[in-house]
Amino acid sequence: MTTPADGWPARRALLASGLAALFPLGAAAQPARKVLTVAAFPLVDKIVEAAQAQWRQRHPDVELKVLSRPYGDHHTAMTTALSTAVYLPDVMALEQSYVGRFAQGTGLDDLSRAPFDIARHRAHYAPYAYDQATTRGGAVVAAPADIGPGTLLYRTDVLAKAGVQPEDLTRSWDSYVEAGIQIKRKTGAFLIGNVQAVKNILMRSGARPGEGLYFDKDSRVLVNTPRFVRAFEVARKLRQHQLDARVGEWTNDWAEGFKRGTLATEMSGAWLVGQLNNWVAPDTRGLWRASQLPENAYAAYGGAFYAVPRHSAPENKALAWDFIQMMTLDRERQFAAFKSQDAFPALVDCYDDPFFDEPLPFLGGQRARLLWREAARRIMAMPVHKQTTFADEVITTELDHVLDRGKPIPLALADAERLIARRAHR
Repeated sequence: MTTPADGWPARRALLASGLAALFPLGAAAQPARKVLTVAAFPLVDKIVEAAQAQWRQRHPDVELKVLSRPYGDHHTAMTTALSTAVYLPDVMALEQSYVGRFAQGTGLDDLSRAPFDIARHRAHYAPYAYDQATTRGGAVVAAPADIGPGTLLYRTDVLAKAGVQPEDLTRSWDSYVEAGIQIKRKTGAFLIGNVQAVKNILMRSGARPGEGLYFDKDSRVLVNTPRFVRAFEVARKLRQHQLDARVGEWTNDWAEGFKRGTLATEMSGAWLVGQLNNWVAPDTRGLWRASQLPENAYAAYGGAFYAVPRHSAPENKALAWDFIQMMTLDRERQFAAFKSQDAFPALVDCYDDPFFDEPLPFLGGQRARLLWREAARRIMAMPVHKQTTFADEVITTELDHVLDRGKPIPLALADAERLIARRAHR
């Protein structure tokens, strides 16, 4: 009886003869084509795929391979790959919130160093986006590709029925709440999907330059401060008057609110206009308008970055950087992404283009890109701490305690401060 070990040479010879029949002599000897692998999430994957032709012109001998996963799966896979240094792509796309998280480790290349030297191009990127990817030690862990200037979207038909003027929504946060009371009374529509969105903006308002969202430069916790008190107070007032629909973003109820006109406003990134137009609520075209956030509170909502894993293939580092430059510093590519996927450019060299002056049919012909361009120039970066994600969870939970259980705001913020400080100083 033939043992597995004895039988392997025979099977190998048989396999070789079969391969020889499939591949003529000499074909197998051709060198394998070089591959640059980019890991991405929707819709960044589409943006990368659309750049294939330009990449082939630059590197006809290098295949550009896109590995796409759903948003959550992608970032989970990248977290695992960075921690284990296994199955690393040459370039990974990251959403803005993950850039800060990954920046705290040592898994990403510092793009300020050779062979990248991204600092030479700093003036070409939206300042806050570049700063968002810069660590406290000065390392730049990712290059911004697109950004999400915050905007307030509102339904003109609902406002008209309620007798509310657009400026009533933005004059102040108190005025925003009062407008919501009138809208609810006269139309039955909710002012917003969930008050957590308002809290997220207000707690970013009033931060001093260089100050983080939850921590200062010395890791002192900042949640028991006036800006968090105000964020909780406005959110509580909105809930007390039943002005939010208490629905989560990207749920069916949230989408139905846009379609049926039961949500009068929404606060999000400028990219939401494209989502509403393309699939969330296309039949509402012409009924929406955009403005700056109340009290001109400039905030960022998401954005995509490209990073290079530190332990990725050394021979592909220069190619990875060339790809990143093509995607982030080339006007053609930036505008292609802007026009096809509503990915607002991180490249400020684009901002003088007449495209920003064009009317948007979904917004009734409003030239809203001019508003978003102004916001992009005025948003301030907030350094990300390694415990930002945990602090997010604590603050969200404590606000729920205030809204649903009547917990006093001072007590909620004091408890949040204690919990966050305990984790931060472990």
